[in-house]
Amino acid sequence: MAMYNENKILCGSSSYDKVFYFNPEFDSLPKEVRQELQIMCVLYTAQVGGILRLEYDEEGNLLFTVEAREDDFLFDEIGSGLKIKEIQDEKRDLLESLETYYRVFFLQED
Repeated sequence: MAMYNENKILCGSSSYDKVFYFNPEFDSLPKEVRQELQIMCVLYTAQVGGILRLEYDEEGNLLFTVEAREDDFLFDEIGSGLKIKEIQDEKRDLLESLETYYRVFFLQED
């Protein structure tokens, strides 16, 4: 039987459904951090389109996962990559802190 690890979703936003999702397992994060994540994700999908998810891999790395519907001809794939790079540069401290948080509280690392 093959084993596989699923990533754990922190939060996400969809330009299609106009919704923001925050995983309640992470409710212990400060309100200000949750709000910053919401603003970041919603602005991304408003500017680029598609669906953006921030999720942790099995090693605790925070990944940006992007999806777009096949019939979404307005989705900007190049703009998506540029926007993610911009977010990673501007929010480096926040993103690194979120990885540390996950590794300590969920993966039980020192």
